[in-house]
Amino acid sequence: MIDSSNSIYKDHHYKAVFFETFGCQMNKLDAELSLGLLQEEGYRIVDKVDEADVILFNTCSVRQHAEDKVYSHLGALKTLKKRHPEVIVGVLGCMAQKDGESIFKRMPHVDLVCGTRMFSRLPELILNIRNYGLHVLAIDEDQVVHVKRAVTHRPNFYQAFVTIIRGCDNFCSYCIVPYVRGREISRTIPDIKEEVQALVSSGCKEITLLGQNINTYGKGLSENVTLGDLLSELNDLDGLERIRFVTSHPADMSRDLIRTMSRLGKVCEHLHMPAQSGSDQILKRMRRGYTAGYYRNLISYARELIPHIAVASDFIVGFPGETDEDFQETIRLMEDIRFHNCFIFKYSPRTGTKAADLEDDVADEIKRARNMRLLELQKGISLEENKKLIGREVQVLVEGASKADSNKLSGRTRQNHIVVFHGSREFVGKLVDVLIHDVTDLTLYGTLT
Repeated sequence: MIDSSNSIYKDHHYKAVFFETFGCQMNKLDAELSLGLLQEEGYRIVDKVDEADVILFNTCSVRQHAEDKVYSHLGALKTLKKRHPEVIVGVLGCMAQKDGESIFKRMPHVDLVCGTRMFSRLPELILNIRNYGLHVLAIDEDQVVHVKRAVTHRPNFYQAFVTIIRGCDNFCSYCIVPYVRGREISRTIPDIKEEVQALVSSGCKEITLLGQNINTYGKGLSENVTLGDLLSELNDLDGLERIRFVTSHPADMSRDLIRTMSRLGKVCEHLHMPAQSGSDQILKRMRRGYTAGYYRNLISYARELIPHIAVASDFIVGFPGETDEDFQETIRLMEDIRFHNCFIFKYSPRTGTKAADLEDDVADEIKRARNMRLLELQKGISLEENKKLIGREVQVLVEGASKADSNKLSGRTRQNHIVVFHGSREFVGKLVDVLIHDVTDLTLYGTLT
């Protein structure tokens, strides 16, 4: 319940923003950049809606569940908005880009709909609403996103995400991303290096390069450069300890890039490369552009050059036309590759995609059963693989206190394993060696050596 005597509702010039993000790492970075822009304009971040005079949701459209959750949150704000009409409510990101003006029709109390290429203008858009009291729709599809990053405004002091390419040109049949994120646009290497250098100078030790289709980095630039070229340039930066990148599309993942990874000491031995299915028939219907055999060969080559590489993946179950045999092919792929971890989703049609025209003919109970089967399989594989690390020493970048036990520290290995151990706070932000003595499917436990 909102207290109407709360001072922020009496003083309209008081800037307090509540910001909630749904979806992928790109969304999380966009949220970080947006909050940096707002903080530069004097906004204070609050963690309760009843303390805010600006309420923003950064949204995801990849799955229906994410959209339903946002609309539920928006619906819950109707009473607040009626009692305090000066509060600004905004929808940002992929759902805003996809649904546009229809959000105003469904939720009339929403003031702002801001698409994926317009968040750099967020302070200006909010000011226009405040000054003129109008609904603002900002979903320019041709806008090039460029944000002068405030490097001090980031949630983790020692780690940071850096966008190097936006958009996607692949148009997989189930995926809404190309329609809400636009076509692929790369940043120049000097621009990226300037941002990374600023992050490193402020204390950052590890960066994760982001792109909806990161393997096609260089597309749209006048010079002929690749992701491998960028990794080589960043590998030479003093003070930077680790480099990661996500997400890799198998059809665009080159052996040349794998060779580059193998020779660069700062590039972590971790590869997130969604397979989506182990069935060639389903992969073809998904318009993924590769076969399960091609995927296996790519991973085999990566493990030949980088023996300790950990591979993560995504899978969709219940895609239109998926038979029991198709599903068994997915199980066989998971058993063959033995992924470090997997994100597994039930298929849901997304309006506007090619797959939305296909009959959603796999019953929901079958989707649920297949989803659970893969989750259980992956849990077993992760536990078995983690047990192999017992008695081994691993290098950990210490992130801070463990979420499960504040008396312990937590960090990640180069292969992205989570490690929990006893240690003093002086180790936060440092690389330490930890001897593993116990594991679960998700976490390694050890002692400092």
